[in-house]
Amino acid sequence: MGILIKGKPVADKIKEKLKKEVAELKEKGITPKLAIIRVGDDPGDMAYERGAIKTMVSINIETDVRALSKNITQSDFINELKKVNNDKSIHGILILRPLPKQLDENIIKNVIAPEKDVDCFSPVNVAKVFEGDETGFPPCTPSAVMEILKYYDIPLKGKNTVVIGRSMIVGKPAAMLLLKEHATVTICHSRTIDLPQVASGAELLVVGIGRAKMVNSSHIKNGAIVIDVGINVGEDGKLCGDVDTDDCINKVSMITPVPGGVGSVTTSVLAKHVVKACKMQVGL
Repeated sequence: MGILIKGKPVADKIKEKLKKEVAELKEKGITPKLAIIRVGDDPGDMAYERGAIKTMVSINIETDVRALSKNITQSDFINELKKVNNDKSIHGILILRPLPKQLDENIIKNVIAPEKDVDCFSPVNVAKVFEGDETGFPPCTPSAVMEILKYYDIPLKGKNTVVIGRSMIVGKPAAMLLLKEHATVTICHSRTIDLPQVASGAELLVVGIGRAKMVNSSHIKNGAIVIDVGINVGEDGKLCGDVDTDDCINKVSMITPVPGGVGSVTTSVLAKHVVKACKMQVGL
């Protein structure tokens, strides 16, 4: 039976280190600050916002929530974003996405200040992820995947790895971060021919396709390590991942649970990025 590798100890270790870093910054009169920009009151956005604020408070990072009307115009949104860009007391900006249809993300992503873009919305940070430039900010979710792999001492060099999902939020950046650690990476998606066969060749399987319990034991190699990035509501109304954990648990060596896995590490990574942005902006 496979081991459930949980996110909480990973998050706790990150937060413990960050508390010391923030304390050192405060001794110098510097307080890291995150601005969260939320449009409307989507329950998922509100839940993530609450979790992010709780994490920031625990580390002594200040937060500034800009709650905007769900009917806000593009020009008004951009004006608000520019105000945050220009506020020197704010070191990190998180725009909760997806945005309402009247707001064009393809325009907005070019407005956010790259040095404050702590969740990889700006094309500048996307490019840095693909170049392996560590001055950038990868998306928090695939960064959380990497933190889990590091914490549990899972070697990546040469490891046959399959990433299911090709979004810019999870799949593509996760593949780039894994490549940076010398894993051998195959990216699969909804149009991959014979997905179970391709996936079942992986020693490490990272799943972020956004479909509840889509991956079952037919996709799993005996002894594989599975990182489930998905967060869905199952038919029973409970949170579940993209992997059917109950069906796979006897085949895997390790698997992240949902809830309690990757998702529980993301806000700690967000805090890590805010502290990093703060240090870069003040020249430390």
